[in-house]
Amino acid sequence: MSESSHKRTVLVGVFVLIGLLALMAGILIIGNLHETFTRKMKVTSFFKDVNGLLPGSSVWFSGVRIGTVKKLRFHGSSEVEVVMNLDEEAQTFIRKDAKVKISTDGLIGNKIIVVYGGTSKVGSIQAEDTLHAEATLSGDEIMNTLQQNNKNVLEITNDLKLISKKLVNGEGSIGKLISDESIYNNMNATTLSLKSTSARAEQLVTSLAGFTEKLNKKGTLANDLVTDTVMYASMKASMMELEKIADSTALLVNNLKRASADPNSTLGVLLHDDASGENLKGSIKNLESITQKLDENLEALKYSFLLRKAFKRKEKAGK
Repeated sequence: MSESSHKRTVLVGVFVLIGLLALMAGILIIGNLHETFTRKMKVTSFFKDVNGLLPGSSVWFSGVRIGTVKKLRFHGSSEVEVVMNLDEEAQTFIRKDAKVKISTDGLIGNKIIVVYGGTSKVGSIQAEDTLHAEATLSGDEIMNTLQQNNKNVLEITNDLKLISKKLVNGEGSIGKLISDESIYNNMNATTLSLKSTSARAEQLVTSLAGFTEKLNKKGTLANDLVTDTVMYASMKASMMELEKIADSTALLVNNLKRASADPNSTLGVLLHDDASGENLKGSIKNLESITQKLDENLEALKYSFLLRKAFKRKEKAGK
């Protein structure tokens, strides 16, 4: 083989090798296959429904892709075990009490697993650990909920239509209030009356406030009546004495009533016997006459020679 042919073969081999290297680099960059060489740790979670999650789906934490779903397999009676390969670089940021949930990459995209939560009180996650899975609503469940909400909204709308129709027709209390002007006038009058009553109540409160202020002002009679225990005791004693006098007066009146009602008693004879009354009147007239004559005799004795000096000395002593 000539030397030129040998050189040509070497150059072709070099170009083919460079092309293969460039192709492999492009494949690695486009398909993120470079992560194959990143150290991983295996973590598991158990879901009741994976909602279309597939092996190879991404695992995200705080908006950063930290691994992929390795495989899915059934566990127990109705659960699905999800095995994830996570980057060891994210190990220090994920706590043992962190949770996982199935979400969507975008509005309508592939299913992904999101790792969230966790507290600093517990340690970092380790290989072969299990993260607690949070149940999420699937698309069908969301649609069923929306349909149920639509039914409820429709029922509420129908009820509102029925209520508005009754209001327009003047049915019910509110309908009558809207359509009947007399009810409105009565309510207006009642409101005015309440305003007047409120104003009077305000005046009463003001008066009570003034009275209370006078009660608190020292030196006034009201304050003394409230605060002076001596005056209160004196008034209490006076009231008790008045009560005793009232009782005695009532007893006296009752005795007089009984005596007047008894015709054999002195008062009864005077009230019921006309002859005794006439005799008493005559006796009183005679006493008046005797008294008058005694006055005249005493007046005459003042001027007698025996007693004249005595009366003069009395007058001088009086002056």
